[in-house]
Amino acid sequence: MFHEVCIYEAKVEKQEEIEQLMREVAAFYKSQDGIIDVTYIKRTHRQKDFNAVKSGEPPIQLTKYVGKVTYILHWILEDKEAHARVSKLGIEQFYKRWTRCLTTMPKIMLGEEVE
Repeated sequence: MFHEVCIYEAKVEKQEEIEQLMREVAAFYKSQDGIIDVTYIKRTHRQKDFNAVKSGEPPIQLTKYVGKVTYILHWILEDKEAHARVSKLGIEQFYKRWTRCLTTMPKIMLGEEVE
């Protein structure tokens, strides 16, 4: 299997627009051959500090967003060829709408599972 993890920083005032776009993109990707799963995640919590993690404290819920909202895409595909084919289709269909919502270009990480 092939994975993409993508970190997006969206404009605070574009949250509704980008979340609607994420629903559309996820449905589009899931309808394509070679796609196993597509999940978008909104960063809603943070750790207090490392000691809190070590002592088993739960994360702290974010109460406001200053300047940006962070989202993560985790996309699982059958192989890198499916990734190349569907990425091209996604960019052709959704790129302009994405760029209107983002503060910077996304950070994209690609790779295969460790076995």
